[in-house]
Amino acid sequence: MHIRKASSVAIAGLLLAGVVGVFAQDAFTPPATPEEAIAMREAVMKENGGLLRGAANLTGDEAVAAAQTLLDNYTHMPELFPEGSEGGDALPAIWQNWEAFTAIIETGRAGAESALTAAQAGDTAGYAAGLQTVMGTCGQCHQQFRS
Repeated sequence: MHIRKASSVAIAGLLLAGVVGVFAQDAFTPPATPEEAIAMREAVMKENGGLLRGAANLTGDEAVAAAQTLLDNYTHMPELFPEGSEGGDALPAIWQNWEAFTAIIETGRAGAESALTAAQAGDTAGYAAGLQTVMGTCGQCHQQFRS
């Protein structure tokens, strides 16, 4: 089996089994300390990157699960950057340009929501377009706000 396809299948299986998922929307608890915020956001970013590497190959319930996880992650992302949690790979520009930072996150959230809606409808083109929007926000944010 091709490695990319195998990775996609493995990620999809983990999603469906509930193993992957830093947090689910209904179970999210904001970080209690700056250290916890840094750890949580780094885990979310790694999870998003892993999902996006294989998400384009997913269909059906697997695509729905991937898009839902991305939506959950983007929905809670601003809460992972509370004042005083500077550090890790996050540049101070995040807190200095909060509106620009959260605008990028909102674009990603909207892309994930679009991908989810399309996946639920079986619209592969719409799903792919939503994923492209999310992927675009990753690069945009990393260029401006990550060391």
